[in-house]
Amino acid sequence: MTRGRKPTPEDIRQWEAATQAVTPLGRRPAAPAPDAVGDTDAASAGKAPARPAAAPGRPGPPPPSPPALNPIDRRTRLRLTRGAVAIDARIDLHGLRQAAAHARLARFLREAQAAGARLVLVITGKGRLPSEAGGEERGVLRRAVPLWLSSAELRPFVAGFDEAGPGHGGSGALYVRVRRKR
Repeated sequence: MTRGRKPTPEDIRQWEAATQAVTPLGRRPAAPAPDAVGDTDAASAGKAPARPAAAPGRPGPPPPSPPALNPIDRRTRLRLTRGAVAIDARIDLHGLRQAAAHARLARFLREAQAAGARLVLVITGKGRLPSEAGGEERGVLRRAVPLWLSSAELRPFVAGFDEAGPGHGGSGALYVRVRRKR
């Protein structure tokens, strides 16, 4: 099909066949394809055609997205590094398997928010050195915890996070700003 001409009934059939299994990314359901003849009655009357209800079996609009994360600003990070800002709570995830670490981190953040904590320290560890790893993957929690903190599950508790300063563990720890309880 070239630009500037109307699609033929064959073009419309091919398009419908190609897009039959596609799910739209946006919040609104996909607009129905026009008939091969065209819907001139609604257009000539000056009214938009009525939208059909969502097809059965299709999910409705997606749930609202969780609040966005804001990184810790430079001034606060500098004050943390110097010890001018107190850390309200800390958790050490050393030696835990991923499932146990994830559950403990979620519980810790829930409790910290309930207690009114504003800033917490999450210690992940830096991981094993290649010679100590013995073929195992190194730094699993160090890589996984930022992903968990960014996930929709923990976003209601986390306002932002950043790598800790050298005095608090450096790259083996994270400063986490706890979101205020609503």
